[in-house]
This record gives sequence, structure tokens and C-alpha cells, in this order.
Amino acid sequence: MDNLTGRPGIGGGTTGGSTGTGRALYPEARAALDRMKFEVASQLGVNLKDGYNGDLRARDAGSIGGFMVKRMIEQVERQMSGK
Repeated sequence: MDNLTGRPGIGGGTTGGSTGTGRALYPEARAALDRMKFEVASQLGVNLKDGYNGDLRARDAGSIGGFMVKRMIEQVERQMSGK
């Protein structure tokens, strides 16, 4: 049972990122996350295309995701510290 939505789902539901059904919990955030993804990929020198990126190495995809998480954590820490 998902603690956040009260519906069956994968995981404890404490991360708040999705409902476990493949749909975003906050669909309006998808555009901002896509912009961040392309920005991070550009900073890392990864050629990310709009649409299918099946030719992307797993290492590069992991780097993009990892840096996105790092930036989101930094942003939340700033918000929590009042800066």
C-alpha cells in the first residue's frame, strides 16, 4: 500500500515522485524536469535528443539522472535553510 496515495503501489510512497503506476504525481513538473534533463546533458557533453535515446550509453543516462538528483537535493536544502 502506498503511504502517500493510499493505493497499491511499488515502494513505500515516501519519495513523492510517482504513484507507482507510471504517471507523475505532479504532471506540471514534467516540463521543468525535461528542461533540467537537457541542461544537465548539455553540461555533461551528452548528446540527448528529443524523443527516443536508445543509443545512449547506460553510463551517460545514469550520469544525467545522478546530476539531476544532486541538483534537486541542493535546491531543497537551500529552501529548507531559508536561502
